[in-house]
Amino acid sequence: MSRRTGLILDFGGVLTTSVPACAVGFDRRAGLPEGMFLSVIAKNPEGAALYADLERGTITQAEWNERTGALLGIDGTNLLGRVLLDLHPEPSVIAAAQAARAQGVRVGIFSNSLGSEPHDVYAGYDFDRLYDTVLISEHYKLRKPDAEIYTIMLGLMELPGEACVFVDDTARNLPPAEDLGIATILAKEPADTIAQMEAILGMPLTARR
Repeated sequence: MSRRTGLILDFGGVLTTSVPACAVGFDRRAGLPEGMFLSVIAKNPEGAALYADLERGTITQAEWNERTGALLGIDGTNLLGRVLLDLHPEPSVIAAAQAARAQGVRVGIFSNSLGSEPHDVYAGYDFDRLYDTVLISEHYKLRKPDAEIYTIMLGLMELPGEACVFVDDTARNLPPAEDLGIATILAKEPADTIAQMEAILGMPLTARR
């Protein structure tokens, strides 16, 4: 097999700290039972449909805030910003991605959208300077794991699937990539994620002492 020269990274939970951990913190601050927010957006049929619509960009973040807040029984004002209050960059993975890029790997961001107003989750991550290409799902009215959006991402990467590695923290988002020949990594802990990236890409991505 030829060397893989493309690295495709999910955003939340890969380049950032844990999204589920943020949700638990939000539940506590909002006085909700632990796990309620994630349950509403993943298991409640209306809540899951709303979240999918947000990711595809068929509703605005403001509309999602209001309607999901109603499902939770709380004020929806800036709901997403409140949920993601504790979301922070994951410096070790960001540095590893930049180390790969410095060694000739093309690095792209492949993220399901959460909208950008009133809360812009991507602010401060310097996508334009640090990455070669960025795909935010709302711009294509698709979302992971819709198969078509993976083909679009490969087009933006200007690489075949067999040349790419894809890192995502959600297991259901990996099979469509694998169907295209992309090597996949399920992100759990940053150190493990970086070790798997190093193994597949065949290069060091952290400073050696």
